[in-house]
Amino acid sequence: MKNKLAFGMCCTLALCLALCVACGPTGDAGVTASVKTKMAADPDVKAMRIEVDTKNGVVTLTGNVDSAVAKDQAIRIARDTSGVRDVVDMITVRVAEDRGDAPNTDRTIGERLDDASITMKVKDQLRDDPMVKARNIDVDTRDGVVFLTGTVSSNEEKKRAIELARNTPDVRDVQANLDVRG
Repeated sequence: MKNKLAFGMCCTLALCLALCVACGPTGDAGVTASVKTKMAADPDVKAMRIEVDTKNGVVTLTGNVDSAVAKDQAIRIARDTSGVRDVVDMITVRVAEDRGDAPNTDRTIGERLDDASITMKVKDQLRDDPMVKARNIDVDTRDGVVFLTGTVSSNEEKKRAIELARNTPDVRDVQANLDVRG
């Protein structure tokens, strides 16, 4: 009797899992999860550097990538995902001012920790300032260069965000790709 019950429970569980896989995730959260999963599997896209947000089927991609190929592929992946009505591109391709290419990705753990520390300091500065809406600004640091990406409500807010980042200890430079949307 126990074996029949166990077998029945296993079959029921297998059926539930099959239905979940067949139906896939739904709604905005499901679309976001699908886009992130596809990006993580793509060799050209570094998915951890791209934030995905979905509202009413409109996917917004923000972040900084190392090449136009990665940016184009991320947008293509989002557009080709089921449930996506439109894609808002807020991805920035990093360009090192003096070399014309992306900062070196072969960095030591110490260099990556230093950059992570700078990123946290800048985020703290932005969050603590009453003039800046930090939740709308993505901060990424590479080789001491801070990349600000996102939207601000005024030119004053943009200038203030750049000023706060520049005045943060250990920041070598600030590259801002902040859209003003008042």
